[in-house]
Amino acid sequence: MEIPVINFAELDGENKSKTMSLLDHACDKWGFFMVDNHGIDQELMEKVKKLINSHYEEHLKKKFYQSEMVKALSEGKTSDADWESSFFIWHKPTSNICEIPNISEELSKTMDEYVSQLHKFAETLSKLMCENLGLDQEEIMKAFSGSKGPAFGTKVAKYPECPRPELMRGLREHTDAGGIILLLQDDQVPGLEFQKDGKWFPIPPSKNNTIFINTGDQLEILSNGRYKSVVHRVMTVNHGSRLSIATFYNPAADAIIYPVPKLLYPSGYKFQDYLKLYSTTKFGNKGARLETMKKLANADSA
Repeated sequence: MEIPVINFAELDGENKSKTMSLLDHACDKWGFFMVDNHGIDQELMEKVKKLINSHYEEHLKKKFYQSEMVKALSEGKTSDADWESSFFIWHKPTSNICEIPNISEELSKTMDEYVSQLHKFAETLSKLMCENLGLDQEEIMKAFSGSKGPAFGTKVAKYPECPRPELMRGLREHTDAGGIILLLQDDQVPGLEFQKDGKWFPIPPSKNNTIFINTGDQLEILSNGRYKSVVHRVMTVNHGSRLSIATFYNPAADAIIYPVPKLLYPSGYKFQDYLKLYSTTKFGNKGARLETMKKLANADSA
């Protein structure tokens, strides 16, 4: 099996229908996929990676290898800690990038430029997902908005070279709590793994700055289980440090999340009422029948 690759350049041509179908399949059956030709400036992406790697080398690497976790591992002891060096940057609704210790003006400015482009891409992706779900294009955006619009933030992480990779995880098994995750990752060092059909699926390093996407818990809830979040982890390696720049398009803290009513099945009705409707719509469209049943059930409970 190969990870689905969505070519965004195909969305403007005669292959749009095919590309939309592939996107829906990737969200529905995989929960993760790659996006190529996303429109984000390639040189800018390279500059972000270079500056973050330099920031780690200058300000974080020494501290990491002096930590108690590293000392314990050298003695063969393991812990529940994750083998990572990371920090989190909020972009929206309010930026905290100036509060990150030792962050350079160049990195701050470059990150802001990258995130501005990435945010537009995230909104476009959310609209395409809505279209595939049969919803208004703004549905996810509105659901995530709260009082100040959707939240947007980035976890910047390095998974350093590990002398005993068999004893430590870079990041333990989990699903992501939020909505849509947009990952710019290392182009050399592997480690990311997603679970599919009960087996671990290694995600190769990203070539040509493709963006890796996965869906989080809130999108699963919003879509009533249609687009599920997927368990994933980061394995450690003893031959290099892996870079991960994961940006989260999330609900605002005060957003009220619930399944979109249009995606819910009808409920609270008598079977005899369904059979009555079925007798006149048996050879018609099932979706239309379920929508009618939903309206009848809601009317009875009003």
